[in-house]
Amino acid sequence: MATNLNSINVNDPGLITLVNKLQDVFTTVGVQNPIDLPQIAVVGSQSSGKSSVLENIVGRDFLPRGTGIVTRRPLILQLINRAPLPKTEANGIAEGIPTTDNESNIEEWGEFLHIPGQKFYDFNKIRDEIVKETESKTGRNAGISPAPINLRIYSPNVLTLTLVDLPGLTKVPVGDQPRDIERQIREMVLKQISKPNAIILAVTAANTDLANSDGLKLAREVDPEGQRTIGVLTKVDLMDEGTDVVDILAGRIIPLRLGYVPVVNRGQRDIENKKAISYALEHEKSFFENHKAYRNKSSYCGTPYLARKLNMILMMHIKQTLPDIKARIATSLQKYGTELSQLGDSMLGNSANIVLNIITEFANEYREVLEGKNQELSSIELSGGARISFVFHELYANGVKAVDPFDQVKDIDIRTILYNSSGSSPGLFIGTAAFELIVKQQIRRLEEPSLKCVSLIYDELVRILGQLLNKPFFRRYPQLKERFHAVVIGFFKRVMDPTNKLVRDLVAMESCYVNTGHPDFINGSRAMAIVNDRHNAARPTQVDPKTGKPLPPSVPPRSASPSLPVDGQGDSGSGFFGSFFASKNKKKMAAMEPPPPTLKASGTLSEREQTEVEVIKLLITSYYNIVRRTVIDMVPKAIMLTLVQWVTSFPPFPIKLFANARPSSHTKEEMQRELLEQMYRINELDDLLQESEYTVRRRKECQQMVESLTRASEIVSQVQ
Repeated sequence: MATNLNSINVNDPGLITLVNKLQDVFTTVGVQNPIDLPQIAVVGSQSSGKSSVLENIVGRDFLPRGTGIVTRRPLILQLINRAPLPKTEANGIAEGIPTTDNESNIEEWGEFLHIPGQKFYDFNKIRDEIVKETESKTGRNAGISPAPINLRIYSPNVLTLTLVDLPGLTKVPVGDQPRDIERQIREMVLKQISKPNAIILAVTAANTDLANSDGLKLAREVDPEGQRTIGVLTKVDLMDEGTDVVDILAGRIIPLRLGYVPVVNRGQRDIENKKAISYALEHEKSFFENHKAYRNKSSYCGTPYLARKLNMILMMHIKQTLPDIKARIATSLQKYGTELSQLGDSMLGNSANIVLNIITEFANEYREVLEGKNQELSSIELSGGARISFVFHELYANGVKAVDPFDQVKDIDIRTILYNSSGSSPGLFIGTAAFELIVKQQIRRLEEPSLKCVSLIYDELVRILGQLLNKPFFRRYPQLKERFHAVVIGFFKRVMDPTNKLVRDLVAMESCYVNTGHPDFINGSRAMAIVNDRHNAARPTQVDPKTGKPLPPSVPPRSASPSLPVDGQGDSGSGFFGSFFASKNKKKMAAMEPPPPTLKASGTLSEREQTEVEVIKLLITSYYNIVRRTVIDMVPKAIMLTLVQWVTSFPPFPIKLFANARPSSHTKEEMQRELLEQMYRINELDDLLQESEYTVRRRKECQQMVESLTRASEIVSQVQ
């Protein structure tokens, strides 16, 4: 019957048994434990006496011994207290069971999780099995492995307890040990003791300086306040005469909230002489009861007290963490159940129907992303059609506006074109040919940003494609994903040609015909008036000194005739040809030398030339702005018509799409049709739906995890 969690007796070993069951659940299925279970991790250097402490707690010899690293895999040691058998049944060893262990009896045995149902009454064989199972993962060299070995020992002589024995900390690699063995062991130990629910059992030799304890040093890294660390002081009997660990036990050296427990283990000679652990426990008891420094507190010293204290600490810790464990199991079960449902069943049904549904769903989802109707709208960044709008109205519009028609055409170039367009007779009026020539050149410059806009929209369509193909469903079928990508990219590239052509034609239309009758275009007379007004505004106004009123502009009398230059003097040094006739050598001028191969304009413009250039620039600016507004409006429309619209309009495809006849270029389900024609081939459907190795492996892992978490949920539900 379920009991209230608050009413659980912490002396009830059922709490530890419950955690043991949870550990078994996750170890059996071979998946990583997602739940941080309460456990006691044993940490210490190779020479600290870890193995002796564990064997004394169990009361039997069962751990491998030798030089170098003996514990090369974590050993999860689950001690189960069982009621002793009646004396009539407990005498001797079970019949028919060969043994090399003189202390074998039917009340004590071990079981390995990797060999379910097999009982080891011979503890020497337990040792051999630990060595064998270790070498199965690490080989015969001195390598280590994080894969744990689960050993459960049933005995009336133990308290229900769970300990995790970790490899001893080492400094220098010896023999066949890997060169980075120190780092490997350190990382493995830190991974175990970093878990908040781990109780750290730091084993330290009492005859060494406590400040140099490797176990305590590592424990302080993850538990700096000493809240979940308990210290064990071994080799107390080997301390120098007159020294003791009283100050350490009192917490005056390195304080720990759970305190320290001193123990006395068998020496190396005792182990070699195969002295029984019962003898070692009696010796330990006698040592503390008779030592002058410890006899007053002997009941708080030794292995039996350590076992009782660990049992109490672990049960208290389990009681405190059990509600959180139940919540984590429920959360993890929901998480892995959701992922398993996303991975789907390995058997989906008819391949033809599956591919047909995938194509339809993909086409609809692509349209929804472009139109902003998908269910996964982001509040963090722009996506889908919003990015296309940004390209049109920000990147492209500003890019076209940034094209300055006069950054490549200077005033001197305009003057040269004016003279060239007038031919052999100097022009009497503003040259229309020069205006059209220059404005057409500048209009053609708009082709490059327009084609760049097409390329950017193509990139955005490919981006959307990548987002859709990154969904779990397509990761499940890599060949299907690859085919989708190839077909859609091929379709985009195919429709890029007519899109680019239409954009080029739009720019070519504007450059081939200059519509000077456009209502927004200023004509030549208006441009001339604007320029004259500018010049008049720039001239200083003459004021009558008597009245202070501005004088009217002076007009020469009608009878007056303009003065003519005499003897070559006058205006020959200015104007277009000023640079050629700049020489004042009359003999050279009289020789009439032929013009040079390259005849360029001078750098100085006359007043008339300045006026003509300004008029031309004003006309160019007016018409160029008209064209710029037109292409900013029309190019996005052209791209939408020939590129995007074929993607966004996906009505439910009719049966005729299965026919070989191609629709006209005006149909709007072109990409969906392309997918059907390229992918809906009966002989290839099974290959397209071949699942990836990752999907198969991940589905198996999720299934195992769901099974484990379900069993774990059933176990913890026994405690309400």
